[in-house]
Amino acid sequence: MATLMILYVASGVLLALLSVPLILGRIPPNHFYGFRVQATLKNRQLWYSANRYAGWRLLVVGLISIVAGVAFSQIPGISVDTYALACLAMVAVGLTVALIQSVRRLKSFTPPRQP
Repeated sequence: MATLMILYVASGVLLALLSVPLILGRIPPNHFYGFRVQATLKNRQLWYSANRYAGWRLLVVGLISIVAGVAFSQIPGISVDTYALACLAMVAVGLTVALIQSVRRLKSFTPPRQP
């Protein structure tokens, strides 16, 4: 279980580290890193706003991964399978919520399309 805990904590640290340049607006529009959708790639201002917002959510998911990795390992008698699934569920739910929030926020930034 120690190996899994290290992996979950390390992945949380990696997510948190990847979020910082997005939050700080250090990543210009590109096709490899960031909240890459057609609207953000076409509009620099939108790119930075959307990535700052998504970056904060990614930071929270990273922190959740770290906390879950450590906290679930402290549950007495938890099986390795239960531990792995619980940590995975926390990260998967966190990423899903972050994605939904980021897409909703992106829609609030962009004007409605004309019919």
